[in-house]
Amino acid sequence: MNSVASTASQDQFLASLAQSGSQADTQATSASELQNRFLKLLVTQMQNQDPLNPMDNAQVTSQLAEISTVSGIDTLNSTLSGMASSFLAAQSLQATALLGHSVLAPGNDLMLQNAEATAGVQLDQPADAVTVTVIGPDGRVVRTIHLGSEQAGTQTFTWDGKTDAGGAAADGTYMFRVSAVQGGKPVNAQTLGYGQVQSVTLGSNQIVLNTLGLGAVNLSDVKQVI
Repeated sequence: MNSVASTASQDQFLASLAQSGSQADTQATSASELQNRFLKLLVTQMQNQDPLNPMDNAQVTSQLAEISTVSGIDTLNSTLSGMASSFLAAQSLQATALLGHSVLAPGNDLMLQNAEATAGVQLDQPADAVTVTVIGPDGRVVRTIHLGSEQAGTQTFTWDGKTDAGGAAADGTYMFRVSAVQGGKPVNAQTLGYGQVQSVTLGSNQIVLNTLGLGAVNLSDVKQVI
């Protein structure tokens, strides 16, 4: 009977602790408050234990170890959070060195200014034929550019604004797509837009580059700095 009572008391204690932890998560309470509740529950359990079948030292030690674990996890989380903030601040400072530079990042816009436009492509493997198709605002093909063979990785290309008809395209924003083959088989090619970094924004958890040509670009998405 005493064993059954002791087991029921342990189950009740654990259930109370779980409920307390759930409330702590909901109300975003600190680990120190959770630790205090843990101690109060432990003291209450010890005060109401069966005197003929008291908790042994192993049980008390185990529950105190759980308190230490909760506190340790909170301290670790705080330390990691501080390190992440410091790392993000350092990244933001380093990112200011990109001001005035140009970057390539995922995108398929091609900005033509003064008869010149630049963009890029990222190839998963070498290709013996890479073709860029420039598309106008009306959806029609403006220019087809044959780049020839290219190595795997990030490659850049320029467009002089000439059309397939021999005319000159008007300044503005165009779209482009890329196709690549190797030995007659298609090669995965990702289009990369081109933008000039004008400012840097420190977001909640990442660095954002504000560019002319690509708009806002996450620093982690940059494939190449030019």
